[in-house]
Amino acid sequence: MDIVIDTSVLIAVIVNEPERAKILELTTGNTLIGPGSIPWEIGNAFSAMFKRNRLNLDEAKEGLLIFESIPLRYIKPDFVNAVTISKQTNMYAYDAYFIDCAIRQKSPLLTLDRKLKIAAQSLKVTTLEV
Repeated sequence: MDIVIDTSVLIAVIVNEPERAKILELTTGNTLIGPGSIPWEIGNAFSAMFKRNRLNLDEAKEGLLIFESIPLRYIKPDFVNAVTISKQTNMYAYDAYFIDCAIRQKSPLLTLDRKLKIAAQSLKVTTLEV
């Protein structure tokens, strides 16, 4: 099965958050997919973690190695659809890319982002529970 995973899920796995074990259980043996924006979002998440002193540079470099080892299939967003979703749900396009991906790939979305989950469900996208 294809599963769309968002940045929050990847970060939880990379930095060993409490949800990590459940995420691995849900995703093992499945194909992980997401929009091509994910690598940039990972970098942005790390920079935000620097500002909150949750991560140092060496940890970020190690995290990038972990990220690069995760097999992800990138899906090019349908930007018109994503902007439409952004308008409908009042969310950033970066979040709408994940919903767009789930809709077009007919795949469930795995996210730890409550607002993204609610928006996806409002558009009849199946979400997985962690």
